Amino acid sequence: MAVEVETRDCIAIAEPDLDEMAALGTAFGLAQYSKAKDDWVLCTRARVEGKLNGVMFATLERIGGTPCVLIGLLTVKRSAKRDAVLKGLMAEAYHRALMAFPDEDVVIGTRMVTPDAWESFKSLTGIIPRPGHRAVGEERAWGRRLAKRFGVDATYDEQTFVVKSGGQSGFLDHLSLKPEKIAADVAELFKTVKADKGGALIAHGWTMAEDLLKLGKR
Repeated sequence: MAVEVETRDCIAIAEPDLDEMAALGTAFGLAQYSKAKDDWVLCTRARVEGKLNGVMFATLERIGGTPCVLIGLLTVKRSAKRDAVLKGLMAEAYHRALMAFPDEDVVIGTRMVTPDAWESFKSLTGIIPRPGHRAVGEERAWGRRLAKRFGVDATYDEQTFVVKSGGQSGFLDHLSLKPEKIAADVAELFKTVKADKGGALIAHGWTMAEDLLKLGKR
């Protein structure tokens, strides 16, 4: 069954919608969804056979003139369709970026707490941080910008891209169907993320204009 996605302005999300999200039984509760509704602009919901299977809260904006898609909170139900749901939510993010920023390169930024979430970035280039790459000045500057935008710069370490605490008001929550296939060097990026203390990894990557034409096409 195909994954159906729908995006609304957050202002249109009502209490019954938030209750439905909380019933997903994933990493977030009603309070976090309510906060995301206030913090972000767009809410995308993914359904399989009419049933809610995933949610994304995001904003399209410019940071220092650069087009950005900021994923404040994304969560996927723990089901056999979870990979397809993640793909559907990310495809919608690319589509929205294409509509808002045609003919431009776009930064995608989010927070992650487990290496499973890395799957969401597989279509991007220039991912920071990434295995085997030593980030340079401008790449670290993007980490700082995103930490500030997410409101977690007070406990952010720009050397590791890790938020030590307070970074879990929202993040990209996805658990892989095949965790045994997660690359060891990707898992290594998360070794200092103390998820039990509210830690998170800030990650970003680029989708080039020519790639966005393909990724965002319907």
